[in-house]
Amino acid sequence: MPQTPPALNPEPISADPPHRTERTLLTQSWLDLTFLHWAVDPADVAPLLPVGTVPDTLDGVTYVGLVAFRMHRVGWFRLPGLPYLGSFPETNVRLYSVDGHGRRGVVFRSLDASRLIPVAVGRWAFRIPYVWSRMSVRNDGSTVTYTSSRRWPGPRGADSAIRVCIGERVEEPTALEHFLTARWGMHSSFRGRAMYLPNTHPRWPLHRARLLGCDETLVTAAGLPRPLGAPVSVLYSPGVPVRFGGPPPRPDVVPVPRPRDGDA
Repeated sequence: MPQTPPALNPEPISADPPHRTERTLLTQSWLDLTFLHWAVDPADVAPLLPVGTVPDTLDGVTYVGLVAFRMHRVGWFRLPGLPYLGSFPETNVRLYSVDGHGRRGVVFRSLDASRLIPVAVGRWAFRIPYVWSRMSVRNDGSTVTYTSSRRWPGPRGADSAIRVCIGERVEEPTALEHFLTARWGMHSSFRGRAMYLPNTHPRWPLHRARLLGCDETLVTAAGLPRPLGAPVSVLYSPGVPVRFGGPPPRPDVVPVPRPRDGDA
């Protein structure tokens, strides 16, 4: 059964932030990012999304992303970011969503990080699925290697080893490359309520990348089918500084209509 569209049309895909962040909740930088993406059936991911959202699609297809990078100097409000506790490797499994206001976003199924205190704060204070893992990011010229091995709360054996060779700068990203990287908010739920956190950052500096190796079990540990074949998109970025705003005033989600019996 095809997905029922949101109540409002999705906002346009934009390489630049479509909104301003009036209040700054968090600051951070995302550095040395590698984006791996596989096409998936929207029906496979719809049950994994928060209430009030449906899979965001491009030409009828949605995607699962495996994104490895270095988080750098996370800070609260406009205070200086923390040099140690706020800087660590991270690898996340993410899906693509749109809500009843037409806001496109990401949904994180897991976020492996190597600092226990940020993991605990993210899990307990914000109900974000952070996981404590043993991780590393190594640069060797044009080659970047990311490793992750899960420690707590599991499942044990969920790990990844990704190695890419950085290629030429992307001067004109395709519609798909904008769709996968230019995401200006996060959908989740908090204390039983839908939540949307907007973010802003400069336009992504993107590079083509060649995948030299990918051995991972994070996607299936996140409740998704095992990716088949090579990723349909492999990109690298040196990174951007990022600001997260607070949740918009309620009501923050327009209900998304669900299929009725007999709907095609």
